[in-house]
Amino acid sequence: MASGGGYGDPSQKTDYVFKVVLIGDSAVGKSQILARYARNEFSLDSKATIGVEFQTRTLVIEHKSVKAQIWDTAGQERYRAVTSAYYRGAVGAMLVYDITKRQTFDHIPRWLEELRGHADKNIVIILIGNKSDLENQREVPTEDAKEFAQKEGLFFLETSALEATNVETAFLTVLTEIFNIVNKKNLVAGENQGNGNPTSLAGKKILIPGPAQEIPAKSNVCCRS
Repeated sequence: MASGGGYGDPSQKTDYVFKVVLIGDSAVGKSQILARYARNEFSLDSKATIGVEFQTRTLVIEHKSVKAQIWDTAGQERYRAVTSAYYRGAVGAMLVYDITKRQTFDHIPRWLEELRGHADKNIVIILIGNKSDLENQREVPTEDAKEFAQKEGLFFLETSALEATNVETAFLTVLTEIFNIVNKKNLVAGENQGNGNPTSLAGKKILIPGPAQEIPAKSNVCCRS
């Protein structure tokens, strides 16, 4: 388990660096989710992201130091040319929509198609319904998103960057899943070496294991199929 999602010890050596990308329409709150997770900040007058920016945060999972390198890009069409470089090397992705704007959810299949077209096919993906604090303005039923996530084999969670609801859980879900995949891969490689079959991990794809461990239903998280 992660040690509470803490920020880690800056002096501790880094055992893993995981690149996670944030994608989705403009103004769904991607930058606010990143600011809340990386710096525990929220700005009511946040401006649209221009191009690409990223933040890092180090945490401890299973006594290992993991640095999350989280990339945020503008959702506007004119910045979509950055896609190939943006997705390169990503092992996790957060697909974000605004629960108060149905159109942002309706665009999710297109974003998912783009993600799967540019990133490794085994990338860990979580669908995020942001702005859950605006329940009285909801246009996207939770069940619609759950159904889509289950069909596509995605994790799912609703968050509020404003109230810091489930933001930690969302990142921990993705990072812990990636960590478990990498650990399993290393274990298999170690067993092969122990059997006299040296195995290089370099350049090999991360393979998703069987069904993910259940996450408490109270956090509205669906598991990968």
